[in-house]
Amino acid sequence: MDARLPRGWSWMLWAAAAYNWLVSLPVLLNTDLAASDKISAVLVAAFGVLYGLVASNPARLVAALWAGVIGKLGLVVLLAPSIAAGTAAPGTAPVLAGDLLFTIAFLALLLGPARRLS
Repeated sequence: MDARLPRGWSWMLWAAAAYNWLVSLPVLLNTDLAASDKISAVLVAAFGVLYGLVASNPARLVAALWAGVIGKLGLVVLLAPSIAAGTAAPGTAPVLAGDLLFTIAFLALLLGPARRLS
């Protein structure tokens, strides 16, 4: 952990990585799902790898979190209408709530301690 950022940020980033891996794993292991669902799960898992890399050296790689902010906010914007209409797949709302919470945490890091590094 780089001494320029408090250790808690690294823990949050590892939690984001684990969250993405846990969300994507059931989809990747389900042999009954379409390839398009599995492609989305691979991308979710890949973002988990990104968060793990940032966690390993947040002071150097923190700017890469902007990709996570865009991806997670994009999901919220795309899926919120189906949740509001009651047509979303079961489990979508809690997953999206987690994405929104990590987006807020990423923004807190990017607009707070990370801005003071440069």
